[in-house]
Amino acid sequence: MQISTQSNSEDRLRSLRASQVLVAACLYFIALGLVHATGQPPHIIFIYTDDHARWATGAYGSKDALTPHIDRIGREGALFERAFVTTPVCSPSRAGLLTSQYSFRTGITDFIQFVREPELGLSPQFVTWPQLLRQRGYHTAIFGKWHLGLLPESSPVQFGYDTVSVFASVPGGSTKMDPIMVIAGVQTKVTGFGGDIITDAAIDFLKENAQQHPVLISLHLREPHVPYEPVPEIDDKVYRDRMLEEIPNHPQLDQVWAENTLRSYYKSVASIDRNVGRLLNTVDRLGLAENTVVIYTSDHGYMIGHNGVYGKGTATIAGADIRSATRRPNLFDNAIRVPLLIRWPAVISPGTRIEEMVTNLDFFPTFLAMADAQSLLPDDYPVYGHDFTPLLRGENIPWRTVIFGDYDMYHYVNDSMRMIRTEDWKLVLHTHLQFGPELYYLRNDPGETINLANSAEHFGTYIDLRRRLFRWQEWMGDPKQRAPWKPQ
Repeated sequence: MQISTQSNSEDRLRSLRASQVLVAACLYFIALGLVHATGQPPHIIFIYTDDHARWATGAYGSKDALTPHIDRIGREGALFERAFVTTPVCSPSRAGLLTSQYSFRTGITDFIQFVREPELGLSPQFVTWPQLLRQRGYHTAIFGKWHLGLLPESSPVQFGYDTVSVFASVPGGSTKMDPIMVIAGVQTKVTGFGGDIITDAAIDFLKENAQQHPVLISLHLREPHVPYEPVPEIDDKVYRDRMLEEIPNHPQLDQVWAENTLRSYYKSVASIDRNVGRLLNTVDRLGLAENTVVIYTSDHGYMIGHNGVYGKGTATIAGADIRSATRRPNLFDNAIRVPLLIRWPAVISPGTRIEEMVTNLDFFPTFLAMADAQSLLPDDYPVYGHDFTPLLRGENIPWRTVIFGDYDMYHYVNDSMRMIRTEDWKLVLHTHLQFGPELYYLRNDPGETINLANSAEHFGTYIDLRRRLFRWQEWMGDPKQRAPWKPQ
C-alpha cells in the first residue's frame, strides 16, 4: 500500500500545528497563572492579621521576631519589599481591601466603634472580590475578624462569603480566650484560644471542600492586636526569658517599657506564626500546594516606640497611658507599611523579591486575575488598584511610582490627613491645627525623623507634591481637597 508523500506531509504539518497550538495554549495559561492543568482556578487562602508590623517579621530582617512559617511563604514564593495600606486603621483598611476604594469613598474613614456607631457598616452599593469569586464558582469562607458593620446588610454573607464564623461584636467577642463567635448566624461562646479556633475551622473547611471546588478562605486573625496576651503556653515560652536585640532608640523612650511591650507583642506574633504553619502543613499534606495561593499580610502597620509613638494611625506618645494620652495622628511608613508574602508554586519562582509599591487596593483586581474572573466585574464599577499578577510572574512591566493615602480621623482627634508618597519623598497634610504639613526625604531619612516642610531649600518639592496631591484629590472627587496655593 502506497501512501501519498504530499498527504503524509500535510498530516505531519497539521499535527505539528496542532501541537504548537496546544503548547502555546498551555504556556499561555501557565504564564497567566489563571487556570491549573486540571482546568480549575487556584485555591486562595488569604491570611489577614491585625496590627502586624513589617518590622516584626523575620523575613524582613527582624532579629527578634521568630516567624519561620510566615518567612517560609516568602522563601517558597514572593516577598514584597514595599507593600502599603492606604489608611492606617482597621475598618477603613479592610473596606479598601474588599472594594478597592479609598476610605473617603466607602464612608468608613475611621475604625468602627460598635457601641457608639451600631448603624455604621460597609454599604451594599459596593462590589467586593469575594462576591465575584463566588460567582466564578468558588466556595467562600471567612473565619475571624470582620469589623465592617453589625447590621444584616453589612454582614459578610452580603459581600460574598458562604460560610461565616466571625468574632461577635459584643463584649467578649474579641477576647483572646473563650471568644463569643457568630457561627452560621448564631452567637456561640467557644472554648479555647481564638486564633486556634478559627484556624481549626479554616483547616476543616479546606479538607471538606478543596477536592471538589476551588475555595477562598479568608482567615482573619485578631492577633497581634492589644491585648497581646494571654497566648497559649507554647507561644509564651518562646519569649519568656528571651533577650531582645532591637529596641527603638528614640529620645525620651522608656527602654524598660519598650522591651516589655515588645516581648508581649512578639508572643502574640508567635501564635500567628504557629497557626500559619498548621495551615501550610495541611495544604501540603492534602497535595494542594501547587495550585494554591497562600497570602500573608496585615490590615496596617504598628509602632512600639518607632517614630516615638505607640500604636497605628491613632498613635499616642510611646509609653503614655493610651486612655488619656495626646494622640498623634499619622501616616508614618511604620503605620502604613505591611508584610506581604505570597506562595503559589505553579506561578511564582521561590525567593522572588518584588520592589514595586503595591497597596491593599490592588488585591481586588489581582484576585480577579488569579481566578480568571475579570469578565464578572460590572462595567460601571471603578477599581482603584492594579493587578499585580505580572509581578508575581517576574514580568518587567510599567508600574506606579507614587501612592496616595487618606485618613479622616474622628475618634480622639478630628484630623483629615492626605498623603502622597513617591519613591523618594512623602508629603502629609493635616486639617488639625496642631499638626502642620510633613515632608520627608525618604532616601536619606527612611525613619521620617526630619520634617522638611518649612525648609526653603525644599520649597519647590513641597509645592510640586502639593499640586500633585491636589490633582489626585480633584480627580477622585475627594471632599477634603484643598487648593495647593492656599494656606492650610
